Amino acid sequence: MLNPMSDQVILALSTCPDEASARRIAQILVSEGLAACVNRMGALASTYLWEGELRDESEILLLMKTTAAGLPALQARLLAIHPYELPEFVVIPVIGGNASYLAWVRSAVTGT
Repeated sequence: MLNPMSDQVILALSTCPDEASARRIAQILVSEGLAACVNRMGALASTYLWEGELRDESEILLLMKTTAAGLPALQARLLAIHPYELPEFVVIPVIGGNASYLAWVRSAVTGT
């Protein structure tokens, strides 16, 4: 029986300034077993205020699949290797989906 708190699949999001840093982060997180998969979505435009200045930047969005149990380690590692001073880290619980895919995510996340 699955422990719904620790085995819940989680989708975590973060942005990166360029493809090179996004690829490096994705490879580290997957190779260390912290994420089952990291999708890199390019051609993203972000508009935000930073230090009182309106910014409009190109970014790469990372979609990281992990588990609730693996989330603390994923977050700690992402923050340690991310080039931004204040990296985005937003978490969305997955409430359903292809059961076989979700089982694969659970089995692939080992870095807890």
